[in-house]
Amino acid sequence: MSLLLPKRQKYRRQMRRKGVTKAVRGSQISFGESALKVMGNGLLTSRQIESARKAITHFTKRGGKLWIRVFPDKAVTKKAVGVRMGSGKGAVDHYSAVVTTGKVVFELSGLSREIMGTALTRAAHKLPLQTKIFFKKDLL
Repeated sequence: MSLLLPKRQKYRRQMRRKGVTKAVRGSQISFGESALKVMGNGLLTSRQIESARKAITHFTKRGGKLWIRVFPDKAVTKKAVGVRMGSGKGAVDHYSAVVTTGKVVFELSGLSREIMGTALTRAAHKLPLQTKIFFKKDLL
């Protein structure tokens, strides 16, 4: 399993932010014919993104074209079990992508509408946030 993660970062550990906004950038279908949009704020881990990508590629039998529109570049830290309070911030545990309401996560094209809808539904089951499937003709 090849997880998405940044090659290098300027700072090892990052602060948490309050993600209470709506997506302005990345809220339109740019490449494909159908898209999976997130309907809430939160974090998507690299494992969740990879799991959803695998679900799409498995169902479509590697047909069509898939675009992943988010990248997990936020380091999430975690302290080891049984460590006492204090003594600084924990080590980096995993990487997450910050998503806000209306952000397009996946785009698909080159398949029938039914197959794209089912594949994106299967991917939505792998994600922890509420999602919605959009088609290009619905947005026009």
